[in-house]
Amino acid sequence: MDKSKRLFLKSKRSFRRRLPPIQSGDRIDYRNMSLISRFISEQGKILSRRVNRLSLKQQRLITIAIKQARILSSLPFLNNEKQFEKKKRVGHSNY
Repeated sequence: MDKSKRLFLKSKRSFRRRLPPIQSGDRIDYRNMSLISRFISEQGKILSRRVNRLSLKQQRLITIAIKQARILSSLPFLNNEKQFEKKKRVGHSNY
């Protein structure tokens, strides 16, 4: 087979289709902390739609649920634990 014809052939790579992050039985609610916590980063930020693989409607509902949970203090607004950790320097002394 010549090179010109070989370029147009599709590669036969198999891939596993990812499952949707929200199943049909899941309720998007501010009380469902196990569901909501999957869509928040370590810093406490709401992850984008592209990262979450959600539809526009689902992303809106998740955002509203996260904001309601923050207002009712079920979720913190910020998670600054890493900011306050002191890093140890290797080979240096503080004295």
